[in-house]
Amino acid sequence: MSLRKWIIIGAVALVVLAGGIPLYIQRNFKEEVVAGPGVTQVFKLSRYFSGLAGTVGDTDVFELKGEKEGGKALIIAGTHANEPSAAVVAYLLIENMKVEQGTVYIIPHFNRSGSLGAQPGGGFPLYFSIKTDWGEKKFRVGDRGLQAIDQWPDPDVFVHYPDGQLLSYIDARNTNRAWPGRPDGFLAEKITYATMEMIRKEGINVVIDLHEAEAMFPVTNCIVAPEKSKSIAIAASLFVKGKEKFENHVEPSPSSFRGLSHREIGDWSDAYPFLLESPGVHLDQITAAKTPQLIVDGKDPFVLEAAKKGLLYVPYDEQGFSIDRRVGQHSSVIQEILKQWTRKHADEPIVVSAPKYKDIVQNGLGSFYNDPSKSDKDRIYYE
Repeated sequence: MSLRKWIIIGAVALVVLAGGIPLYIQRNFKEEVVAGPGVTQVFKLSRYFSGLAGTVGDTDVFELKGEKEGGKALIIAGTHANEPSAAVVAYLLIENMKVEQGTVYIIPHFNRSGSLGAQPGGGFPLYFSIKTDWGEKKFRVGDRGLQAIDQWPDPDVFVHYPDGQLLSYIDARNTNRAWPGRPDGFLAEKITYATMEMIRKEGINVVIDLHEAEAMFPVTNCIVAPEKSKSIAIAASLFVKGKEKFENHVEPSPSSFRGLSHREIGDWSDAYPFLLESPGVHLDQITAAKTPQLIVDGKDPFVLEAAKKGLLYVPYDEQGFSIDRRVGQHSSVIQEILKQWTRKHADEPIVVSAPKYKDIVQNGLGSFYNDPSKSDKDRIYYE
């Protein structure tokens, strides 16, 4: 073989290694979460469907059970892993939430596969960090859907089960287009099927799915709810606006668009579903470089210019839309939804307490995370 060919092979190998090694490291990077005193047990989602066991689709479920009996809630984070504040909220609640009555289940990485790799062509960083008194807490930034390495090949058209609606091929790897799922479907469908089995078998009353959306997208900074959940969503929206002084409107769940959590969960179980959207400006196409700092502080000059031209669907100024604000909003809205549920269903109360919007914005997220090096090793989980 000629020297020129060896040089070309060597150059290609270097490019592959330069791009592949960081992705390999990210796929094997573990986020640390310290189970707070409210966590009563941790188990795998495959408890409800053995077909998930041993796959990347299996994921941890954290149970927080109060001393008094009551209703049950499931909080789902990480459906879209390029919307990272959802997992940050989940960890905040796992470490800090207290449940007085009822039971709360939390899944921090619902789409675990998506959290283990970058979004192709998205330009996102692989990680971001939140500063704490004991150092920096590091998080992965993942993909919107499952990684192709975990679910392949994609179909030419994704046919939603059981409705038969035709969706984009890429939605076969989107866990928010795969509800209610099926045991013999794609991996995304197996994940949602297992979760539906959990919802039905545990008799879960409230399901809250956490997301982020672009500031230029109309369905952002809101609660998405179907008809059965609408009155609770409206009450929660009004109360956080009145008491905590931030906007969070209600959007109706479209009955003709299938596969969405806020539609299918309510149609296929007795649970009341809600989907929360906070404004993640790093998702907007018009931003400058998508840096870790942009994810944390939510400040971007191009998004600011768009705000001045009236092109956004959220209030936005030089202060940006920080992850403290996004997580704080989600935490407060979650607690208000559970409070409104309890007011309407006194026989199945879900009474909880956790840091709220004002606490988080004033003190910073970092003040609410425990130092793993000073925590009981049996209470540390690697996600």
